Amino acid sequence: MVAVGTIIWLSSELMFFAALFASYFTIRAVSHDMWAANTSHLNVPFASVNTTILVLSSLTCQLGVFAAERGQVRRSGSVFAVNKWGLREWFILTYIMGAAFIGGQAKEYASLIHEGVTIPHDAYGTMFYLTTGFHGLHVTGGLIAFLFVLGRTYLAKRFTHEQAVSAIVVSYYWHFVDVVWIGLFATIYLVK
Repeated sequence: MVAVGTIIWLSSELMFFAALFASYFTIRAVSHDMWAANTSHLNVPFASVNTTILVLSSLTCQLGVFAAERGQVRRSGSVFAVNKWGLREWFILTYIMGAAFIGGQAKEYASLIHEGVTIPHDAYGTMFYLTTGFHGLHVTGGLIAFLFVLGRTYLAKRFTHEQAVSAIVVSYYWHFVDVVWIGLFATIYLVK
């Protein structure tokens, strides 16, 4: 039931982001010259690296889910024996990668603000910060969820099916956030 509820909730989130995409494309269609002038400030190589970090974090998250499904909450060997990592190690790595993505987004925001691309400056700034900012809030929510799952693994005396379900549900959310970012990245950085 938890997984079904999560999928239904993610469907509503999908509608939210669909509205943001629709707004972005509508305003872009009526302000073509503004878009051409402002997209030159975007650092596509930096955003590509940041995107790669987020997409790879989806892989590490799924490896954590596989560990949870086999009931392996912690590593069974050396920290350098990655093939023996458990849920905790994979989710900690995922958390670090997600936090690095948010840090990269903050760095990009600082650079764009320095270039004069701000929310009140024009419609481009408004749509850029709305779409990427709401996505960043969702990533932050995912990071908080990882902390809750990790905390439960440290507090529980034994790893249960419910904890595995929690890890799976958090992974659904994290994969959703990654897919949304791929769409945003393609729309904002690549589509000219």
